[in-house]
Amino acid sequence: MSIRVLVVDDQPLIRAGLVALFRAADGLEVVGEAADGEQAVALAGETRPDVVLMDIRMPGLDGLAATRRILASAALPPPKVIVLTTFDLDEYVYTALSDGASGFLLKDTPPQRIITAVRTIVDGDILLAPRITQRLVETYGQRSFDTSRLDELTARETEVLRLVGNGLSNAQIAGRLVLSEATVKTHVKRLMGKLGLSSRAQAVVAAYESGLVVPGTPPVR
Repeated sequence: MSIRVLVVDDQPLIRAGLVALFRAADGLEVVGEAADGEQAVALAGETRPDVVLMDIRMPGLDGLAATRRILASAALPPPKVIVLTTFDLDEYVYTALSDGASGFLLKDTPPQRIITAVRTIVDGDILLAPRITQRLVETYGQRSFDTSRLDELTARETEVLRLVGNGLSNAQIAGRLVLSEATVKTHVKRLMGKLGLSSRAQAVVAAYESGLVVPGTPPVR
């Protein structure tokens, strides 16, 4: 089945380039394009995309508010939102990830990597390099996560959350813990449910803000 993509950007040239890129790629289908947040919310409800590429800085309803509204009103499963940004360290990116976006891409990302990123997101992984996550949390994180909520997790789920926070994929976690990838996916799903998280990126932020992963320390290898 094709991956259904909604492209949101207020710059016609960028939007047209992304639409053309996806239409030329195997297994991807553009279901709509929007020039602002209001259009994005409406089209997301009408077309039910798998992935939304969301620009942040737009007139009217910006990408942050649009992301919140799309995820709050979406039927299950909700779409994966990829934030498009000009900068790799941006308070708006941190807010978007905390609100449930699945990752972010710089606007100068090479075309083939954008296509790969969309497929990666659909497969359940995230678009967050550990070093970028660490910089975001160090700069913008407020340690607002209630650490007592970790008591709801089993020891195994806590360990999986720590590894997710370190940027490991399900396959890498499975290899480290000597589990099947399906079992890891189950642990991730359960811990996200217990913590009220809607995306894997939120789990990464929670791992940092709860202290399971400490900024400034080397990531798990």
